[in-house]
Amino acid sequence: MQKCYKLDGGRLLPCEEADADVVVVISPDATQKNLLIQSHQIDEHTFNSALDSDELARIEYEDDYTGIIFKKPKSYTADDHFQFKVGSFGVFIYEDMVVILSDSDIPLVDERRFSKMGSLKVFVLRLLNYSIYHFTEHLKIINRISDEIETKIESSMKNEYLIYMFSLGKGLTYYLNAINSNDMLLRRLQSSRSLAFDETERDLLDDLMIENQQCLRQAEIYSNILANMTGARASIVSNNLNILMKTLNILTVGIMVPTFVVSAFSMNVPIPMSDFKGAFIIIMGLAALSVAGFMWFYKKRGW
Repeated sequence: MQKCYKLDGGRLLPCEEADADVVVVISPDATQKNLLIQSHQIDEHTFNSALDSDELARIEYEDDYTGIIFKKPKSYTADDHFQFKVGSFGVFIYEDMVVILSDSDIPLVDERRFSKMGSLKVFVLRLLNYSIYHFTEHLKIINRISDEIETKIESSMKNEYLIYMFSLGKGLTYYLNAINSNDMLLRRLQSSRSLAFDETERDLLDDLMIENQQCLRQAEIYSNILANMTGARASIVSNNLNILMKTLNILTVGIMVPTFVVSAFSMNVPIPMSDFKGAFIIIMGLAALSVAGFMWFYKKRGW
């Protein structure tokens, strides 16, 4: 799918391809891929890297364009089972237009984030800022999910929630690597001379670097907390299971004591009080007394 926009009045407005300043191509098929490579002279390897989730963020300087591969979080779905994943998108900056390759739609008509843009370079920086914002929002969600799972682990005896915690930790590791890769790219942009940023654009780039570094620190904190607490949470699950087994053992022993008393008087051998009318009451009293004795012994030992 392809969308075209024109920069007008500091905003992006939908337009025809012939008048487009920004072309967004979402999950291109083989035909679109060949057409873009031929019409925009995009290197095939760089084209494939823009849609490769394993590719690190980087910048490519070509004769006709400057290519940027930037990392972004993938949209989370219920089928992911708490596994947060990372993707990539490509930004190809020409003299008079920008081509974007992505595997998912990007809300470029968001007036709050994509407004008051005086140039295409400002638009590109706003686009990179949107990816950093997306990472920050996902980190908040991960932290919230972690707190909810931790609450359930306190009374759980299953490994299900521990597996969810491991998935969150794995996703945070991917996020750390992606955010750090983005940080290295932003540093290269800051020292780049080919794009010729003006003072306003450099100020915006500096703000981007600060936000990305804050996002990186936040991801490091969440990852360290999750990694350090996973062992403790596993111990909680094991302890919950031990408490359950202890309770079951106490119930078993508590039932066995009166059962032994009753069984002793039900054997097919001569026993005292066999002809006594109140024998049943005496036997049940002895059973109740054995239970009381067991409970006294249980509390005295502090089990």
